[in-house]
Amino acid sequence: MKNLKITLVSLLVCLAFVQHADAQQNYPFQDPTLSFDQRADDLLGRLSIEEKASLMMNASPAIERLGIPQFNWWSEALHGVARNGVATVFPITLGMAASFNPQLLYQVFDAVSDEARAKNNEARRNNRCRIYEGLSFWTPNINIFRDPRWGRGQETYGEDPFLTAQMGCAVVHGLQGTVPGSPVKGKADTPYYKLYACAKHFAVHSGPEWNRHSFNVEDLDPRDLWETYLPAFKALVTEAGVKEIMCAYQRYDGKPCCGNSQLLQQILRQEWGFKGIVTSDCGAVSDFWKPGYHGYSDSRETAVAQAVHSGTDVECGGDYASLPEAVRQGKISEADIDVSLRRLLRARFELGDFDSDELVPWRNLTAATVASAEHKQLALQMARQGIVLLQNRNNTLPLDRNQRIAVIGPNADDVEMLWGNYNGFPSERRSLLDGIRQKAPNTCWMQACTHTRSMADLSIIVDAVGNADVVIFIGGLSPRLEGEEMRVNEKGFKGGDRTSIELPQAQRDIVAALHRAGKPVVFVNCSGSAVAMEPETVNADAIVQAWYGGESGPQALADVLFGDYNPSGKLPVTFYRNTEQLPDYEDYSMRGRTYRYFEGSPLFPFGFGLSYTTFTMSKPVYKRGQVVVNVKNTGSRDGDEIIQVYLRRTADVGGPQKSLRAFQRMSLKAGQQQTVSIAMPRERFETWDSESNTMRVVPGQYELMVGNSSDNADLQTITVKL
Repeated sequence: MKNLKITLVSLLVCLAFVQHADAQQNYPFQDPTLSFDQRADDLLGRLSIEEKASLMMNASPAIERLGIPQFNWWSEALHGVARNGVATVFPITLGMAASFNPQLLYQVFDAVSDEARAKNNEARRNNRCRIYEGLSFWTPNINIFRDPRWGRGQETYGEDPFLTAQMGCAVVHGLQGTVPGSPVKGKADTPYYKLYACAKHFAVHSGPEWNRHSFNVEDLDPRDLWETYLPAFKALVTEAGVKEIMCAYQRYDGKPCCGNSQLLQQILRQEWGFKGIVTSDCGAVSDFWKPGYHGYSDSRETAVAQAVHSGTDVECGGDYASLPEAVRQGKISEADIDVSLRRLLRARFELGDFDSDELVPWRNLTAATVASAEHKQLALQMARQGIVLLQNRNNTLPLDRNQRIAVIGPNADDVEMLWGNYNGFPSERRSLLDGIRQKAPNTCWMQACTHTRSMADLSIIVDAVGNADVVIFIGGLSPRLEGEEMRVNEKGFKGGDRTSIELPQAQRDIVAALHRAGKPVVFVNCSGSAVAMEPETVNADAIVQAWYGGESGPQALADVLFGDYNPSGKLPVTFYRNTEQLPDYEDYSMRGRTYRYFEGSPLFPFGFGLSYTTFTMSKPVYKRGQVVVNVKNTGSRDGDEIIQVYLRRTADVGGPQKSLRAFQRMSLKAGQQQTVSIAMPRERFETWDSESNTMRVVPGQYELMVGNSSDNADLQTITVKL
């Protein structure tokens, strides 16, 4: 027995020596002068089937015998590097969409990618790459926010396909280190990508949260698929060159999206030419076979084979550990697995994961980059531009900081509300109340209510603000009420979604009581989605939509309230009057949804937002692929206006009433006028052609509607014939 133990110990030492020696060899895949494809092919041929399976899961372990480092595909950067310590926290995504400023959004995500690389560099120096520390970031969420009840809508860029595409492309370029306006690599003089961005969730996904693991989107009109749900994904693939796609949880036409060859092979790879990688949402492959979910697969081995065959390269979860057994059972071949793994290996070479610091330009970024003064200034700029002034009766705003001001409401002193979801942690903690007090130090405050429950009798609340000249009520919703697959035991909320879009009654009652008491009321609504506020348009003198404003939200809101910044944000979603205006939440048809198909009267229309100044526009003209219009600031303050161009094909009976196809932000001094030319090339006239069942530019007559919101009263129409 003793000799046997000595022999086993000697054998283990020998094996360890061989593995160490093996890892020190110079293999072709370690040669940076070879192409990424050559390196991927060489490494692929050196892996066992078990090693291959391990590299296809989001937490990919190190393979020491070949010197392959640990890698994790799952990191988050929805509006700043998330879940990885201190980072600059920008406004929630829908709030950034309200800026209608893709150029600024690109700068934001260029800063985010700097912070992400700096954090990854630190992790590499400590010989690790855990979850949220990697170079693959699962953002942007470019699903269409079709229904305000969806709790994750705050993660999107709104309800419009064109706005979503423009903003999504800016995010991709900022993260990946590529040139805005082109899918071609070239921002930096390097073959490497800064990060991998990931467009999600592909496709046709926007709630409900409570049944997403079993829900089936079926009998969808092809027009809705191609004209609403897919355009942003297509733009990010063909225009921005996004390197990663995440498939969604639910089924589409009976097949789980992560096992749907129509979506992942026919449309994504064959029609759009996507060459990057596809990752599953977390646990999505388990949904194939687990009892009570999709009921699509009879076993784990069948599920993983179906997912890989359909084109899902990375699995977030642990099911792909069953791939070797699936091969042994004949459900999939090793050659089929190699197709996916080759893409993953190439991706890691493109990110410089195997190469020295001297070759990868972003390896010199340090912790000093994170939450820098420059990045904080960007957060402030974006927070300011995203705030939307919805109502300003009797010019209640801007406020005089010498007035006696009372601040009440559940979001006034809630610091974490500002951070939204999928968030990082700012280096400084400040509330909206702090921002107001910095400009008006004698401001008094009481909470008065939670989001859903009153904390005092209404008469007590009114008496408490009796000496105030104006009351700022800061309410709305919270990321603790709306978000991804949540457990919320409150009336009007279900699974992270809402069953009612009304402002919670406790808040509504307080605003009404203050109005009856004769107090001027400024209602600041913080939310990640549209809130029905019809009574508040009567009971509040001014209404400000502040979203979840990020770490600089306090200063941005105070700047707007006291007139140090002239608001310029526009709504990226329709604000409906009440829940009754909404169609069935589980119906994915676009009929009756969003400004493009809604036939009722909204409370506030898509694209709407007021200013402290006024603007006029001349009659627009269309010539040589440009919409030309003269804009004048007719007020007494400098300000920004966002010119919006909508399209309708005259003969298109079943189509949208109008669709945004161009926009441009412009700054004008008081009294200044300027002629602006907005690109409107022929391809922007593409619509659904029911005769050929394709998206194309159909010859005929079109209407171009130009103005400062989607409301017909704010638009001027010109006719164009193609």
